[in-house]
Amino acid sequence: MRGTLSLSEESLFMTHGTLPAPATSPLPVWDLSDLYDGPDSARLHADLAAIENEARAFRETYLGQVASLDGPALGSAIATYETISERLYRILSYAQLLHAGCMTDVTIGQFLQAMTERGTAISSLMIFFTLELNQIEDATLSERLQDPTAGRYAPWVHDVRLFRDHQLSDEMERVLNEKDMAGAGAWQRLFDETIAHMTFDVEGEILTSTEALDRLSDPSPERRRAAAKALGTTLEANLRLFSRITNTLALDKRIDDTWRRYPHPMAARNLSNRVEDSVVDALVSAVRESYPKLSHRYYALKARWFGVDKLNHWDRNAPLPDSDDTRFTWEEARDTVLNAYAAFSPDLAAVGKRFFEQPWIDAQPRPGKAPGAFAHPTVPSAHPYLLVNFMGRTRDVMTLAHELGHGVHQVLAGPQGALMADTPLTLAETASVFGEMLTFRALLDATPDPRRRRIMLASKVEDMINTVVRQIAFHTFEAAVHAERQNGELSPDRLCELWMGVQSESLGPAFHFDPEYRTYWTYIGHFIHSPFYVYAYAFGDCLVNSLYSTYQQGGIPDFPSRYLDLLSAGGTKHHKALLAPFGLDASDPEFWRRGLGVLTGFIDELEAMT
Repeated sequence: MRGTLSLSEESLFMTHGTLPAPATSPLPVWDLSDLYDGPDSARLHADLAAIENEARAFRETYLGQVASLDGPALGSAIATYETISERLYRILSYAQLLHAGCMTDVTIGQFLQAMTERGTAISSLMIFFTLELNQIEDATLSERLQDPTAGRYAPWVHDVRLFRDHQLSDEMERVLNEKDMAGAGAWQRLFDETIAHMTFDVEGEILTSTEALDRLSDPSPERRRAAAKALGTTLEANLRLFSRITNTLALDKRIDDTWRRYPHPMAARNLSNRVEDSVVDALVSAVRESYPKLSHRYYALKARWFGVDKLNHWDRNAPLPDSDDTRFTWEEARDTVLNAYAAFSPDLAAVGKRFFEQPWIDAQPRPGKAPGAFAHPTVPSAHPYLLVNFMGRTRDVMTLAHELGHGVHQVLAGPQGALMADTPLTLAETASVFGEMLTFRALLDATPDPRRRRIMLASKVEDMINTVVRQIAFHTFEAAVHAERQNGELSPDRLCELWMGVQSESLGPAFHFDPEYRTYWTYIGHFIHSPFYVYAYAFGDCLVNSLYSTYQQGGIPDFPSRYLDLLSAGGTKHHKALLAPFGLDASDPEFWRRGLGVLTGFIDELEAMT
C-alpha cells in the first residue's frame, strides 16, 4: 500500500512511536502510540484507505448540492465533513510528531512526505464543500442555521465565510492545494531538514542548534562569544540557501495573495486570526513607539550592570554578573509549574497534571530532535503532545509553563470538535503566556532574597522583551521583506541589511553587533512556515498582561471560572466577545498601553532596585 515504509535499522526505535530515554536521564520522552503504534501500523493504513473512500463518497454525495441542502441536511453534511477531517488530522499529526522527534532520520522523513501527499490528495477531494458553502446567500444560510444540527457549527461557518471574497474555483483550489507539496511545502521541508542537520563547531565541541543557542545564555562571556561566532559561521555558510528559500516562499505568497485578491501581504494572516488590520496596526505602533522606554532602557541598565558602555550581541540573554545560574531538576520544574497553576485554579492544574502522569511530553534534548518547543493539539479525540528541550534553566521552567498552558487550552477546547477547537493565533497564546505569568509570580513571591529577586525580575523582563519587542521587530523585518519582494528578488546582503536595521531600532544604542549577527534571521522557522505569525506573540503577551492586571486588581467575580470559560470556547468566539466578561477591549488603544505598562512597571522596579 502506498505510504507503507520499511524502517532502517537505525530508526527501529521509532517503530512504536516512542524514544527510550537514556538510563542516566530522568527526562520524559513522549509515547505516540495513543495515535498509532508505528508507521507500519495496519490500523493506520486501513484508516487511510477508509478515509479516502469516505472522502470520495462525500464528494459524490454533495458536489454541486450544498446550496440546496435544508438545515438538517446541511448540519449532517458538516458533521460528516468534520469526522473525515478529524480522522485525517490524526494521521497527519502522528507523522508530524514522529518527524519532530527525529528530523534527521531519512525513512521518517519519507513517511512524513508520503502521509502529507496522501493527505493533500484526500483534502483536495473535499475542497468543494467550503467553496459551495460560501456561495449560499446570507439570508438563506441564516435560515438554515436555525436548525440545531447545523446551528452548532455556526461559528465555523462564519469563519469559513470570512474568506468568501478570496476563494477561487474548485478546480483552481485543488490545483493549488496539490501543488503545495512541490512548492511551499517542499521548501519548508528543505529548511527544516537543513536546520536539523546543522552542527556548530564551538571551540572543538560539536553542538546542535538547540545546544549552541542555549550556550548564548552561558555565564561565561568567552563561551557565549564562541557560540555566537560558531552560529554566525555556519549560518553564513548556508546564507545563500536560506536566502533562496526566503525569496521563493515570499514569491509564492505574493502569487497566492494576488490570485486571492488580498490587498497587502499581511491581510490573509489577519483574516485567519480574525483580527482587524487596525487592531494589528495599533499593536505594532504601540510597541515600536515604546522601544525607548522598554528595550532601550532595559539594555542600557543591563550594560551598567556589566560595567560596559555597550553590550555585545551575545550578551543579550546573558545571566546577570551576580547570577547563581540556578538549575532545576525536571521534578522541580514540574512541581513549580503545577503548584503555580493550582494556586490560581485547581481545575487548571488538574488538567495540566495529566501531561506529566501520561507520556505526553518529550523533554529530552538530543541530536535530530526539533529545536525549540511547541504544543501540538493533534485531534480532540486524542490529546495534545508537548515538545520542549529541557536544559534545567529558569527559562526552561518558563518554557514548560508556556507549553503546558497551550496543552491545557487545547484539552479544554477539545469538546468544541475538530472544526472549532482551534483558536486564531492571536488568542492561541493566551493560556501559554498566562501560565508563564502565574509561574513567574509564584517563583518571585517565594524568593525573599533581594539579589535573587532582582535576577528573577530581570529574567522576566528579558522574556517579555523577547516576546513583545523582539517579535514585533521580527514582524517589521517580515513586512519589509515581503514589501520589497513585490518588486523582485532580495539579495542575501539586502536581507541581512533589513535584519540589522530592525535589530538596531528595537534593541537600541546599548548594543554592539559583530558581523556574524547579520545572518541570525536565517534560523527563525516562523518566517518560513507561518508568515506574519510572530505578532501573535506580542498580541498574546499584551493581552495577558491586561488580563492578569485585571485579575490582580480584583473586582471580577469568579475570575478563574471566567478564564476557564474563555479557554473552553476554543475558536467559537471573537476576541471582543471573549474579553468582554473581563471589561477589556483590544480595539481600544488603552488596552495596549495597559499591557505594555506591566513591562514598563517591571523595568521601573529594576531601576529602583539598582
